[in-house]
Amino acid sequence: MHMGELVNKLIGYAESISDESIRKVTLGILTQPTLSFLDAKPIVGFLDSPAAPRKHHSFSGGLLLHTIGVVEASVRIREYVEMVYGLKADRDLVVAAALLHDIFKFYQYRPDEIEGGYKSREDWYLSHDYSIIGELARRGAPEKLIRVVAEVHGLQPFTTIEGLIVHLADSLDARLGDVLQQTLLGKLRALDKEGCNPYKVMSEKARSDGPEKVFERAFSPVDIVVSDFKKYCGG
Repeated sequence: MHMGELVNKLIGYAESISDESIRKVTLGILTQPTLSFLDAKPIVGFLDSPAAPRKHHSFSGGLLLHTIGVVEASVRIREYVEMVYGLKADRDLVVAAALLHDIFKFYQYRPDEIEGGYKSREDWYLSHDYSIIGELARRGAPEKLIRVVAEVHGLQPFTTIEGLIVHLADSLDARLGDVLQQTLLGKLRALDKEGCNPYKVMSEKARSDGPEKVFERAFSPVDIVVSDFKKYCGG
């Protein structure tokens, strides 16, 4: 899928939320992901942003892919928790918190012209986990949603099963993305001698084929990985 299709997937998740007040604020932020209480502007757009500069999903569209991963994992963990432990979690809160938990990370990053990929902005001062809480409050989000989102990143002790579920899903997808990325980068180092930056080719592949295609060769032999990514060296 290309970026637009992945965005439509996110919108579809939000539209599946039954609670009108939660659905409205979630869709509003997804379709207009701006911090209304700051004058500062992002350098990297949401669609082009990594999930993290070096740790996981460090390529164009990485934040988008990670968000989808967290939603999918959250929905399944919710079902598992109810089936195994008998704990019932509000699906609307789980889906909304998963969609929004990292939404403003793109404000924190800028392209890294030297090392390739992205890096943190030197002039930025507000972490994304605080940004989303401020924006939810500014947009009149239900307090129950603000509470769950605050718990996802550990700003508050876990007092809701929904916050714990999304926290676990976030950790799972970040860890998975980290292992897949390090495995892939280990093989892409073979392109270094040709002056081809591994982080840059990951982003070029994401823009060309879709972010979800970046890791599909992670466990393939080195020669296959190099052959697949070499065509993006001139990007």
